This record gives sequence, structure tokens and C-alpha cells, in this order.
Amino acid sequence: MAALSGRPPAGGSRVAVLGATGCVGRCVSAALAREGHEVLAVARRGGPAVAGHVFAGLDVAAVPPAELARLFTRHRVRTVVNVTGGWGTTEEEMRYAHITLVERLLKAVTLMEDRPRLIHVGSIHEYGPVAEPLAIGEDLEPRPATMYARTKLAGSELVLDATRAGRVDGLVLRAVNVCGPRTTRASFLGAVVDRLRAADASDPVTLRVADARRDFIDVRDLAEAVVLTVTSAATGRVVNIGRGEATAMRELVDLLVTASGLPPEAIRVEDGPIASKGGGWTLADIGLAGELLGWKPRIPLAEAMRATWETPAD
Repeated sequence: MAALSGRPPAGGSRVAVLGATGCVGRCVSAALAREGHEVLAVARRGGPAVAGHVFAGLDVAAVPPAELARLFTRHRVRTVVNVTGGWGTTEEEMRYAHITLVERLLKAVTLMEDRPRLIHVGSIHEYGPVAEPLAIGEDLEPRPATMYARTKLAGSELVLDATRAGRVDGLVLRAVNVCGPRTTRASFLGAVVDRLRAADASDPVTLRVADARRDFIDVRDLAEAVVLTVTSAATGRVVNIGRGEATAMRELVDLLVTASGLPPEAIRVEDGPIASKGGGWTLADIGLAGELLGWKPRIPLAEAMRATWETPAD
């Protein structure tokens, strides 16, 4: 059974956030709460990240769907937001995090008499590598080339297939690379923050940065997009969420270094190989997000990099 803590459900809209303790999940939960939604925070482990929310401690990919359905029913959940994700290195880990979890979630929702809306946050990398200067639109046929991207796409397609079949009311958001508060250490920018914190003018840090350009969005902008989907009528669609700009990785590193306040002699930057879950170029066409959700990004990259530096991952 799920380990529950926090205050009992009260009146108003109830949204279950799966992966509530992660970088995206905790920001989504906070944004929903600010808009008056009550959050049921679901994650394997609790802690300060879920303080103030009702919390259910469980592994969604492992729990029987019937138990998950009872949890949602007991809390009268009207919307489920799936922002879980895995940074594992094996196919088994990726399938567990991105496919098995979604299969169990969909089964749980279909077991419910009053089925909640399902918002699934996927990845821009599901489209696979594209050539510069292509802007990635939702009509682009996905051709993922990495294990991460293939399993993320499979999870998104499960949601879309279930929606087309009338089993759920689902929407998929494909988000670009995320930055901002509590950026995970498993990401390139999170790793750079850790390296910069160890830098010293007498012992400079060498950063290897790829000659790549990618679309990055502040996690707080992504959270606002998720909030808008909760009340949106859009269903059965894929919607890209990004800045709609491709930024050089060296520029992002420069912004982080500026935010750190470190002297120039404390850092050396060298050319490095392109290592990505998708490709060396990402640029999201975000027109549909504006049309369907009335959403657009608002936080400048310089501010996002300051937040990435000032609020590192726990």
C-alpha cells in the first residue's frame, strides 16, 4: 500500500503529480498549488520537496494498477500529471521508467469509474536527430536514435493510442532540455554546476563543451505550460514545449560562469564530443502551444542560468 502523509483532501480541483520530488515535478506541484489546485504528490521517497502537499510514497511502475486506481479514487483525482523519467544506462532501466510505468498508469486510469485526465510529459528527443536549421513541428515523424528517446517515444505513444481508442483523455507535452532551479546533476548543465563549484583560480576546471545548439527552457516555464493543460480542452495531441530558439552550448556555459561569479582564469573551455539523448541540434516549433494553450516562454536564459547556479539539485 502507498504510504500517505499530509492533510486530508479538501474541496477543489485535485491533481496527482507523479515524480513530484524531481526537478520538474516539484516545480509543477508548486505551480499547480499557486493556481488553487490541491496536489497529490506521488514519488518513491518523500522529503522537503513535497512538504505542504498530500504525499503518497510508491513506485508507480511497481504498484498493482488496481491499488493506484484506488489511490486516485480515494483522493478524487481529476487530473494526473506524469513527469516521471529515468536517466538509467541500460535498456531494462529505460523500459521500466518510460514504458512499464506508463502501461501500469494507463491500466489504473481505465479501471476507474470516473477517469481523470492524463497529462504526460515526454521529450523533444522522441523525434530523433534533425538537421540544422529545421524547426521541429508536431507533424514530424519521430525517428529516435537512442535508447532513451526510443523508450520515451514508446511511452508517449501508449498515451496517444489509449486516447484515440477512447480509454483515456490524454495529452502529451514534448519538452525540450530543461534548466533552472534544481536542474538534475545527471544533465549536462547540472554536471557543469558541480564542476564550477569545485573550481579555483589556482586549480582551474576544464570544461569540454560540444559544438552543438539546443533548445532549452526554464523548468518554471514548463510548469506553467502543464498548469494550462489541466484546464485545456485539447486532447489526443502532441504539443511541443520549448523556447523556440537554438542556443550554443558554449553560450549557456558562459551564462553559467557569469552567474557563478568565478574569475575567467578558474575555467578552461575545450571542444568536446556531442553526447545527447537526441542530437546536436534541437529547435522546437512552439506555435501549437500558443494556439491550444495560450502559452509562451517568459523566463530569459540568463535568468534561467542564474537559477540553475543559485538553486542546485538537492
